[in-house]
Amino acid sequence: MTPAILVLNVGSSSVKFRVFAARDDLQLLADGRVTGIGAAPVFRLAGQDPKALEEGTTQTEAIAQVLDFVTASDHHWQLVAAGHRIVHGGEEFRAAVLLDEEVLARLDRYTPLAPLHQHHNLAAVRAVAELNPALPQVGCFDTAFHADHDPVTSSYALPASVRKQGVRRYGFHGLSYEWTAKVLAGQPGGMPKHVVVAHLGNGASLCALKDGNSIDTTMGMTALEGLPMGTRCGALDPGVVLYLQRSLGLSLEDVERLLHDESGLKGLSGGVSDMAELLHSARPEHAFAVDYFILRVAQKIGEMVVSLGGMDLLVFTGGIGENALSVRERIVSRLAFLPRFKVQVIAADEERMIASHALALISLSSG
Repeated sequence: MTPAILVLNVGSSSVKFRVFAARDDLQLLADGRVTGIGAAPVFRLAGQDPKALEEGTTQTEAIAQVLDFVTASDHHWQLVAAGHRIVHGGEEFRAAVLLDEEVLARLDRYTPLAPLHQHHNLAAVRAVAELNPALPQVGCFDTAFHADHDPVTSSYALPASVRKQGVRRYGFHGLSYEWTAKVLAGQPGGMPKHVVVAHLGNGASLCALKDGNSIDTTMGMTALEGLPMGTRCGALDPGVVLYLQRSLGLSLEDVERLLHDESGLKGLSGGVSDMAELLHSARPEHAFAVDYFILRVAQKIGEMVVSLGGMDLLVFTGGIGENALSVRERIVSRLAFLPRFKVQVIAADEERMIASHALALISLSSG
């Protein structure tokens, strides 16, 4: 039997999973997902035909399907841990942790700060605990990689009485940036001193790496701040929110939906959030959305360069960063005024980073 680690990344309508061998090389054993949860669910496994699941399959039932697949006798895998991506760890959770109900109760407090993700992340942990109570589970946080930022970087210009309530910049996509730093450190010549990493996908942000450590990032207290994204607005004058409520009569729920689900590329283009579709379109509003995105990314890279005091390397990762050559080229072109720097593309692998943390924790707990 091969000891195996299941990595789960759970959203509102999907369960993405990978299975890794629980050894140092973390061999990938399986890669799949359940999509269409709540509508027409489909179990998809890399290299195999998709399988339709029963209509109305819940998130817990989808996770049960994944566990059944992993523990099927013909695989000869012994599941030893489940690792989870948890978006928000607040100030409290600065490294991966073993999960239990007491820890989950503390993590519930951060759900309002990541309403698109946190609830689903934690529900998945509880579902696995219900289905396999004896299985160790490990939580890995998108905020943890940024936990040591200087207060000058992590603070908002608000009174101390507010800042003491946890109102600060946390940053996200930390698992992606941690993986990128690990890849760079293992390359010939090692880690460059000043690196800006652009994680560009449906969610998008930047990170300033100095000697492999995060010293600044574009997302803030929530995953709304910073770059425009697929459906999220990015940086926005807070006065706009006041105006939307006070003068346009939008409710709190209306504003939340607008900023999270109807803005970004989708709002700019008139309904399209997918960069590949925008790039292949001749419609002027689609070109405008792409132009806006490229300008804002280049501008924010400039901010990261200031924090670093220079840039030796610009790394692109994420779905757009890895696959949209024209977007990369146009961003780099806008940075031509900077002293010469190298450009590299690194494939994101947050799941392998989670598996690495899970393996380390279960080894410690058993050793």
